[in-house]
Amino acid sequence: MLRADLHMHTYFSRDCAVPLEKLVDRCVLFGINCIAVTDHNTIQGALMMKEMAPFTVIVGEEIKTADGDIIGLFLHEEVPPGLTAFASARRIRAQGALVSIPHPFDKFRSSVIRPEALEDILPLADIVEGFNARNTLPKSDREAMALAEKHRLAVSAVSDAHTAREVGKTYVEMPEFDGTALGFLAALRQGTLVTHRASPLVHMVNRYQRLMGRLLGG
Repeated sequence: MLRADLHMHTYFSRDCAVPLEKLVDRCVLFGINCIAVTDHNTIQGALMMKEMAPFTVIVGEEIKTADGDIIGLFLHEEVPPGLTAFASARRIRAQGALVSIPHPFDKFRSSVIRPEALEDILPLADIVEGFNARNTLPKSDREAMALAEKHRLAVSAVSDAHTAREVGKTYVEMPEFDGTALGFLAALRQGTLVTHRASPLVHMVNRYQRLMGRLLGG
């Protein structure tokens, strides 16, 4: 069985400072043996992690579209930021990759996809984050689960980790898959969500990292 966490960040994201090696060590320690590295607007960290990790690494990207964030999984090429959500989703699909909708109903994140754009991309979506450990309100997760059920989409439970300490408590326990995006999606549909909500204090880390990035000219 796999313990899969499909949304996490490395120091390739401006609001995260976690080295790849530290992330690998944390995953090994807690038995997380399948991850999607989904840095903001880049797949470089994911590609490096894929070469060094002793477990399955899915190349992902959290894309800042003109309408809010969406995630591509099993990417071969980066999707540039700033496009509409629909155009970004089409670019993901054109690679044979999967479209995942991150934290769609979190009221406290400015990056959440706009309701109108969410409706537009649902026909192209494959996965909804049914539980995001960084969502402050449980209601946000309940609404995401209801959306997935209504549209018959697969669901995931993710840490959305920006610190190493967040990794290992939230994941999907699911069967092994054949290495393909479609094989993964079929296995995910058989998964069980294991959930643990992160402390709201983790958002302070993001703000600190963004501030340091601006001060250092990053």
